[in-house]
Amino acid sequence: MAGTFKFELVSPERILMSVDADQVRLPGSDGDFTVMAGHAPVIANLRPGTLDVKAEGTTRRVFIKSGFADVQAELLTVLAKDATDVSELTGARLTSEIEIAEAALKAATDDEARRMAYDAVEQLKALAGGKAA
Repeated sequence: MAGTFKFELVSPERILMSVDADQVRLPGSDGDFTVMAGHAPVIANLRPGTLDVKAEGTTRRVFIKSGFADVQAELLTVLAKDATDVSELTGARLTSEIEIAEAALKAATDDEARRMAYDAVEQLKALAGGKAA
């Protein structure tokens, strides 16, 4: 069942990535899942976390704060309000993103907002820990 499928990461402003992917791991709101060619159609909410995009022998990691995934047999489209290549999340930028997420957690007024903000804080701190190692 090896094969590729078209993967597009889209923000409100533009297409951030468009590649023929071997597989993409997504942070689904009900748990992580991996999409490969021929995947059954699914529409899923995404929580804060990293997309791991395997294409052309390399893996690219992108942090998203939230979004939606539209999965078709030969196409995966991720609509993300905010997406940042993990390689760009270093030093002051990473610290700033953690502070923003912590402020969102403190300001959250409902369970869903708290859960999303908490996930963002934890995922960003995990990335910070991974950079220090």
